Amino acid sequence: MSSEAELLRGLLGAVVVGPELFASALGAQGVPVRRVDWQPPSAASDLGSLWCEAVDAANRVTLDRILGAHQVLIDVRPAIEVVPGMTRETVLHAGPPIAWERMSGPMRGGIVGALIYEGLAASWQDAERLVTSGAVRFDPCHHHGTVGPMAGATTASMPVLVVENRTAGNRAYSTINEGLGKVLRYGANSPDVIERLRWFRDVVGPALGEALRRTGGVDLRALIGQAVQMGDECHNRNRAASALVIKALAPALAGQDLPAAERHRILAFAGGNEHFFLNLGMAACKAACDAAHGVPRSSLVTAMARNGTDFGIRVSGLGERWFTAPAPVVNGLYFPPYTIKDAAPDLGDSAITETAGVGGFAMAAAPAIVKFVGGTPQDALANTLAMTHITLARNGAFTLPPLDFAGTPACIDARRVLDTGILPVINTGIAHKEPGVGQIGAGVTRAPLACFTGAVMELATWQKTA
Repeated sequence: MSSEAELLRGLLGAVVVGPELFASALGAQGVPVRRVDWQPPSAASDLGSLWCEAVDAANRVTLDRILGAHQVLIDVRPAIEVVPGMTRETVLHAGPPIAWERMSGPMRGGIVGALIYEGLAASWQDAERLVTSGAVRFDPCHHHGTVGPMAGATTASMPVLVVENRTAGNRAYSTINEGLGKVLRYGANSPDVIERLRWFRDVVGPALGEALRRTGGVDLRALIGQAVQMGDECHNRNRAASALVIKALAPALAGQDLPAAERHRILAFAGGNEHFFLNLGMAACKAACDAAHGVPRSSLVTAMARNGTDFGIRVSGLGERWFTAPAPVVNGLYFPPYTIKDAAPDLGDSAITETAGVGGFAMAAAPAIVKFVGGTPQDALANTLAMTHITLARNGAFTLPPLDFAGTPACIDARRVLDTGILPVINTGIAHKEPGVGQIGAGVTRAPLACFTGAVMELATWQKTA
């Protein structure tokens, strides 16, 4: 029996299994399977038409683009200088498109804070008047080659990390991670939050950009591969990756012509922020997934994102359209005294990590993550193994020591999600439903099936008319 079959024994008994074929295969290996009352999806006829050479050929193209991505962090620049389509009046946000009236509390709080930071408003009331007058243009980060954690608020003068995919030539962007506590991405907009953002703009961003230009950049693909072997999954656990990137940049930061107190403050901030790497990893994953987007007939998922109201996915062969369902409220581990009643629905672009094959898909490498998101080390292994049934390949750049150094499951196939009923697993932080409170927990959630049903039905329509 293979090592994976041995791991499956006793691990996947808790995984909800849909298709009888999958259940029978596990049973043949002696794995205990919990069966559920599963019926073929309503889009079964549409799904059947997509198991064809045309879709498979398109998926081979997208697969090669994701697995072949070589992401390098090359610079830090103001968003207005590098983000496509950015203007002084633009506010980018996480997740699929949404109007102010439907935004969750933390997203509204983050946008208000961003407008105050930019000097466009002086208060919440000021910001709301600006928004309702139509003077602000909202757009998803994803529409501009950008990703933002949680609220994802990104504006013109914010310094953004510039990640280049040297295989395809495209670039992706993300803001600098603020750390934990009361931060803009969780909807906080108090004076200390704004002051820190302006320090990023005036000092941290330019210093990091200069360090990267001096060193020639940081190879993020290699760094993620190393961090996964050191116990990170590069979504909610970034301890090793953060340490590695700080190690790479510290000499060039220390050697800059800055006051000693500022050099110390930059390094102390980065060294004390275990999530420093999160935004870098997100941009790296975005750069890989964007290279695979726009391939006609491909059923590969190129984005999963949430805005605190809706959960949305994009599929390579379906252009810029989003397929959405209500964002779930996460039943995870909550920091006392908070409970699930205090939680906002899931939000943020950080599920781009799972879309690219890390995060929840790499949990087998990070058993310690369960202390933060809940569950057991066996659950972490089971989640990674389950994801192999909805993906097209393993990513050999990111290998998993507990699975004999097999690559992480990568390249989600919308057809396989619908066919198996196995939903993509996502490690996520949990924001308070009210703006400004911040993070109140973390947990594991799943992408809604309705998103994939809608995408498969639309793809089948295109297939029939092609």
